[in-house]
Amino acid sequence: METVFNTMKEKMTKTVAALEKEYASMRAGRASAAVLDKVSVDYYGVPTPVQQMAAISVNEGRILVIQPWDVSTVNAITKAIQASEIGINPQNDGKVIRLTFPPLTEERRKALTKDVSKTAEESKVAIRSIRRDAMDKIKAMKKNSEITEDDQKNAETKIQKITDDFIKEIDAVAEKKSKEIMEI
Repeated sequence: METVFNTMKEKMTKTVAALEKEYASMRAGRASAAVLDKVSVDYYGVPTPVQQMAAISVNEGRILVIQPWDVSTVNAITKAIQASEIGINPQNDGKVIRLTFPPLTEERRKALTKDVSKTAEESKVAIRSIRRDAMDKIKAMKKNSEITEDDQKNAETKIQKITDDFIKEIDAVAEKKSKEIMEI
């Protein structure tokens, strides 16, 4: 029965980690290298993440500076950024690419906050799905007479408590990201 709990906790932890990674890649007005996480460049026929092709640094809080190790890849990286959906037009001087993050409008902040809520809700659905799988395993164990009815009730209570804790954690992560967006 402990394996059911451990597997459930592991999956739920991964769900929360995926949510945090998704939030990190959201453009929130401040320059962050995480916005480039989903950008891949066709480098000699192989899709390669920008982070593996260049040094990325934040300059003055709103400017992301991308300095490719191979200067011949500047145009390829620029095109990949333009083709991505980050919504920032890169400027390149032949050696370095700059992404200037404009300040967010109130309307854009509200839209981003809605995206944060939507993503959090999707994570909660994933958490509940993991809970359902764990409950099914416990019921199967009871049906196969591996555990008693009392054990089943106790396990279901523990599963619900674990689920509630992870839902609270998701709410806290979403609240933090929403505050970050609205304060910029």
